[in-house]
Amino acid sequence: MSTQLNIRPECPEDIFRVYSLNTSAFETYAEARLVDRLREEADPIISLVADLEGEIAGQILFSPVTIDDHPDLLLMGLAPMAVRPEHQRQGIGTALVHAGLEACRDMGVVGAVVLGHPEFYPRFDFVPASQFDIGCEYDVPDEVFMALELKSGVFSRISGVARYHSAFADL
Repeated sequence: MSTQLNIRPECPEDIFRVYSLNTSAFETYAEARLVDRLREEADPIISLVADLEGEIAGQILFSPVTIDDHPDLLLMGLAPMAVRPEHQRQGIGTALVHAGLEACRDMGVVGAVVLGHPEFYPRFDFVPASQFDIGCEYDVPDEVFMALELKSGVFSRISGVARYHSAFADL
């Protein structure tokens, strides 16, 4: 990529452009609405944008996830992540995931989960969450619900069902 990519925290001036990004990257407006709702209701969140010479080319959001009987653990769910169709397969998604996971570590997050492509997320060391005895509240194939320990051994001490913010129920 010959242009300058800057991964940075989302700012208020980005909100409209992030909404537009999500409507271009997904088939419906549901993910764009989800981002708006999580921004308003979930705490804490991590929202990063991929600024490509002033254009918002991508965005990633992490929001709190709970696991039954372990409400004290700071866990995050990666969702959604979007890259403008004309900028896909150029490393922007990879850069967003790396930066997002680093921001999670900096915040003291001990683990992350993702419901996503089983060919993409293992490159960041995500594995099927079932390997940690963690289930998903949604009925999804085992290989698409993955988890990553950000603090070594954190998932070896727990088991249960991961639950996302209530905003996800509207997807």
